[in-house]
Amino acid sequence: MFQVLKKAIYILFGFIFMTIGFLGVILPLLPSIPFLILASICFFRGSDRLDTWFKGTKLYMKEVEPFLRERALTLRKKIYINIMADSMILLSIFIVDYLWLKILLVLIALYKHYYFVFHIRTIKQ
Repeated sequence: MFQVLKKAIYILFGFIFMTIGFLGVILPLLPSIPFLILASICFFRGSDRLDTWFKGTKLYMKEVEPFLRERALTLRKKIYINIMADSMILLSIFIVDYLWLKILLVLIALYKHYYFVFHIRTIKQ
């Protein structure tokens, strides 16, 4: 009984993350790859059939497969992700009132740039 409930919850979250990932492809404010990877993990743990189906979709093949295979992003995708993330961080900096939180947000942005430059390879398109 517990296993069935656990699988159902994984499947539910798989569809939620897949929907958010799909919206991330359309809307520039949401990142798509992390949510689609989470969806893949949830489908893998929830259902073999749904895992196979999801990994065969165009959405997975176009967005996730190249990243997982190469462990790299194109320069265009890196720039796009960083601009979107930086715009959200900048908006948050203007909204929050606490200096320590503003400093933390700046440090997060700096680390994000460091990580993208030195830990994620850049491939040609």
